[in-house]
Amino acid sequence: MENTDPKAHMAAVGDFNVAELDDEVLDSTTNKSYSQGQLVLRRFLRHRAAMISLIIFLGIIVMAFTSIGFGPIPGWWKYNYTGTHPIVNGGAPTIGWFTIGEHPMGQDTAGKDYFALIMRGTQRSIIIALIVGIVSTIIGTIVGALSGYLRGFVETILMRVTDLFIVIPLLLLAAVVGQLASQRLGGGIMMLAFLLGFLSWTGLARLVRGEVLSLREREFVYSAQALGASTPRIIIKHILPNCLGTIIVSATLAIASAILLETSLSFLGFGVKAPDTSLGLLISQYQQKFSSQPWLFYWPAALILAIALSVNFIGDGLRDAFDPRQKSKGKVGKA
Repeated sequence: MENTDPKAHMAAVGDFNVAELDDEVLDSTTNKSYSQGQLVLRRFLRHRAAMISLIIFLGIIVMAFTSIGFGPIPGWWKYNYTGTHPIVNGGAPTIGWFTIGEHPMGQDTAGKDYFALIMRGTQRSIIIALIVGIVSTIIGTIVGALSGYLRGFVETILMRVTDLFIVIPLLLLAAVVGQLASQRLGGGIMMLAFLLGFLSWTGLARLVRGEVLSLREREFVYSAQALGASTPRIIIKHILPNCLGTIIVSATLAIASAILLETSLSFLGFGVKAPDTSLGLLISQYQQKFSSQPWLFYWPAALILAIALSVNFIGDGLRDAFDPRQKSKGKVGKA
């Protein structure tokens, strides 16, 4: 009697499906067997730059959302981002070697506590970046998977739409969308974030399409087709799990790009609007104070740099964890 077990067939042909098989891999450094997921986690935890960046990024998030509170949840910082206070020390930062003072990051020209403003701006920038990253990842994965697996007319339509989005400069298109969100769709960072996510998926779509084009010719896909698996099941259960590394790394890089895109839009006046604030809007509002009150420029710029760099290093760590050959190639190239 013919064996119809897909796992047995895949083992016979020497292929495997990451989603379906739980085969253990022998780690030559420890002589212990680990699953694919455990190996990825171990490689990521050994990536020093990624771990340091992860600690910094999580620290920034915790500081931003706990200091001034979020929604109905109060924070531990004594000032909010809307209240004005008598200007202390000429508005300059009061933080010292052994004391934080009354306003550690100083005050703006209206007397608002700048630490509270910075934390509010960080909250808004991070929320926008995370939503953009999630939305763009979902859209890019769907478009890339469908075009790569179905081919033919579907691929032609989806890829031409992708090309149309690519040829239009992203910043220009995002500026138009940001203006539309603020004037005609009621404004708000949620609407802005979703609209930006609908513009930022093209790079991931091409990456996923390339992965799927290769995976659709593998033996485990033929086995699933022979057993009568539906197209959605093949894509979701057999193909996309094998693209997980590419998708996760691209998602982290999309978050870093979204931080910079939101900063650029807010700086140009097409992003977050007053009375709300973001890191880019703070830089835009106080760019004229660069020479007289430089702390109004330095603090948001430093946070933007810290967030963007930390997310990029996390992405590098995930890339090396999912595909250690990338790290090996880098070492060979340096040699």
